[in-house]
Amino acid sequence: MSSGKIVASMLVLVAVMAGLAVWYLQVYGFYDQVDEISGAQDIVVTDAQGATHPVAVADFKAIDATSSPIRYRACFTLDPAELADAAPYAGATPLNGPGWFKCYSARALTADLESGAARAVLGQAEIRPDVDRVIVVYPDGRAFAWHQFNDKTPERGVMD
Repeated sequence: MSSGKIVASMLVLVAVMAGLAVWYLQVYGFYDQVDEISGAQDIVVTDAQGATHPVAVADFKAIDATSSPIRYRACFTLDPAELADAAPYAGATPLNGPGWFKCYSARALTADLESGAARAVLGQAEIRPDVDRVIVVYPDGRAFAWHQFNDKTPERGVMD
């Protein structure tokens, strides 16, 4: 085997290994399971006047990552009557989660929001800078949450 073939083989091997590492880190590496007890206690809802109040939840499952403010995904159940006075969230756009987090499906949430089978409410504004927690609730009490960038920051030009 010539030295050119060895170098080319090594380059291909390094490229494949780098690709696998990037894939693993994006899909699995940075996510952490959120503690069920403390995570469930962090679920709050904002009412139409802007006041937040905690909501009792059950069957809480969530993931989050410190590498990005919008990697939070949660699935839980609650009493929909507790969200009767919750502020609606216009422009709710469910973000895709990793495939291994089976309880959360952005595709199903998007379809249900568009059809009116579920409604989006503001969980907490500015949970991180320029990021809101959005909660989608179904009439049967199933609920899902994610973090979404908000449009509260005005557009800034290049010459700021």
